[in-house]
Amino acid sequence: MGATIVRQPIIGPDGEAVAYELLYEDRGVSLYNQQDTQAANMIEDFLLEMDSSRLLNNKKAFITFTPNLLEKDIPKMFNPEALVIQIEDNILVHPVAQKLIEEHKHNGYEIAIKGFEFSSRYFAILDVIDIIKLNMAKPNPSMNSILDIANSFKKRVIGYNVSSQEIYESTKALGIEYMQGSSVAESMYTAVPQMEHLQSNFFQLIIAITKEEPDLDDIAAIISRDVTLTFSLLKLVNSAYFALRNPARSVKQALVVLGVGQLKQWIYLLSFKNSDGKIPTELIKTSFLRGQFCQELSPYIASLPINKSEAYLLGMFSTLGLLMGVPLGDALEPLPIADEIKAALMDSEGVCGDLYQLVLKYDNADFKGMAPLAASLGLEENIVSQKYLESAEYVNQIWNDLMSPYSAESAKT
Repeated sequence: MGATIVRQPIIGPDGEAVAYELLYEDRGVSLYNQQDTQAANMIEDFLLEMDSSRLLNNKKAFITFTPNLLEKDIPKMFNPEALVIQIEDNILVHPVAQKLIEEHKHNGYEIAIKGFEFSSRYFAILDVIDIIKLNMAKPNPSMNSILDIANSFKKRVIGYNVSSQEIYESTKALGIEYMQGSSVAESMYTAVPQMEHLQSNFFQLIIAITKEEPDLDDIAAIISRDVTLTFSLLKLVNSAYFALRNPARSVKQALVVLGVGQLKQWIYLLSFKNSDGKIPTELIKTSFLRGQFCQELSPYIASLPINKSEAYLLGMFSTLGLLMGVPLGDALEPLPIADEIKAALMDSEGVCGDLYQLVLKYDNADFKGMAPLAASLGLEENIVSQKYLESAEYVNQIWNDLMSPYSAESAKT
């Protein structure tokens, strides 16, 4: 498969993802710019091959449909409850496609339009539009007037291309509550007062640690799902108290040093910490996804100087500074992780830096920026796309397990 795909969350006012937009490219060219049947077939085949419910964690998908995709009735592959049909201005000048949009609206699909202009063709379709998406990275002197119209006609508004703290603040000041872009989650959590742990992880940890023969591999996997737990464990084990000759560089090494007895004490102490404050869910999920993505790609990079576990930390710690509310360098300073990881996170140096940047660019749907990095690392783009999908599905599955309450029966199994 030559196409690449990334899901970009649409974040609501509470910081949670309410939906995902699926963005596609093929060999560096946006499929949405292609008006021929070949492009339509490519997207259709791609959608048929993927498990969209697992990728999207049962949230709605925003997908841009070209006139050809509408004519091929691709939206009918999705339940109306699972899809928002997103259109651009090429639909407004295509009479057949416009009629199909009206038909899909009648059949229960929500319709979103990217952009809005004060012209007759936009007002002509306003009745069937549910959502107006506005490009926040592009100055628009008519922005306030567009928002007034949206409010008057009871249309929801999403600000997209929120790619910096400045754009985030200006979008928020306009009263736009739903945002999408490369730095929305990060911008919403630039002032997290202290690190918090996923409480549901403690249920799994306590179950795992109280078995007659605790499995360190299982315990390491549970801890690795939470960036704050990973950080706390590594910092504890590498403190002056343990006075290690060689620092522990991975969760598994730290567990071996700590031992089962002290591990139990550590888990119980953490479980008593008050975590009533809001957990930055999307930010933690982002760290989890990036860690898994780095780990999955690492075996395909012959020149990578770190192992799979260290590759996981490379991606996972990308959000550590934000979670701690301090500069990333300050957060990394006490950790005895490989110098290559620190150099990659701080300055994007070396092969690790290329991998780190590739993961960031893919996660932010910067396919053009990702392509040369993949080439320099010897990665086929179809492998990158495949591993992203696998990582996203894995993270969603684990996340759902973490969020599920643990009953007495589940604790016995």
